[in-house]
Amino acid sequence: MSLFDPLPSYQVTSRDKTLDLSQPHVMGILNVTPDSFSDGGQFSALDSALTHAKEMIAAGASIIDIGGESTRPNAAAVSTDEEMQRVVPVVKAIRQHIGNDVWLSIDTSNPIVMQAAFEAGADIWNDVRALKREGAAVMAAKLDIPVMLMHMRGEPTTMNSLAQYDDVMKDVGAELTVCIDEATGLGVKREKIIIDPGFGFAKNYEHHCALLGQLERLQTLKLPMMFGISRKRFLAEVLSKSGVEAVATTQAIERDAVGTAAGLFALQQGASIIRTHNVAMMQQAVALWQQLSAYNQS
Repeated sequence: MSLFDPLPSYQVTSRDKTLDLSQPHVMGILNVTPDSFSDGGQFSALDSALTHAKEMIAAGASIIDIGGESTRPNAAAVSTDEEMQRVVPVVKAIRQHIGNDVWLSIDTSNPIVMQAAFEAGADIWNDVRALKREGAAVMAAKLDIPVMLMHMRGEPTTMNSLAQYDDVMKDVGAELTVCIDEATGLGVKREKIIIDPGFGFAKNYEHHCALLGQLERLQTLKLPMMFGISRKRFLAEVLSKSGVEAVATTQAIERDAVGTAAGLFALQQGASIIRTHNVAMMQQAVALWQQLSAYNQS
């Protein structure tokens, strides 16, 4: 596979909008939670969340991913009402102040939260549990909304103990296929599905190395792919093994350069959406890839 092959020709629709996934998109992370591993509490106030969304859009984000419940290991559960109070006002504020052009994704597994967010103007459902909660797939079919189905085993509280694979690429592909079949069996349209290999969820260092080096194998599912590794533990492990003392110990916010490199590797293997905390840095890498891709195809 060439480093500059064009992305697969996919698109998804939400209401009267179409997202062209034959071009790369940067998805900016907007955590409106007090306890997210990287930026918990920074954007939980409505005005700061809106300001950060504007900054990410100005930096090149075409999708904003809004999350009201942390899925880090051992994170505290959040009630439906609390999650709605965190997420829905942000969706309304972005629509009021920024307009309808930006795509809004909701990082939730709760179908009630998703319905309220959709009614407020959200476009995409990003579900780390792949619509496995009761009523989720039926709700996705009812809303006729694009859904991101992520590979994970168990729950965030149990996933680390389930990180055992015979062949991680083969197993992730097979388990994503089951999720896809279950969702479509309950009415979700296949053309509404985006897959996420689930970096950081039920996988160790070796699994991440295998996945990142062979992501193109997931193209056999013939669905668009979202890639999210921003600031995660695997990146810290990479830096700790680098032999360079200056980067051997990092805080989450200090991993954006290595995360951007990983995002570029994913883009080269067919990922259409790169989810990141640092939109400006990722957008620079995307610009380089797009221009080299165009040059090599001319």
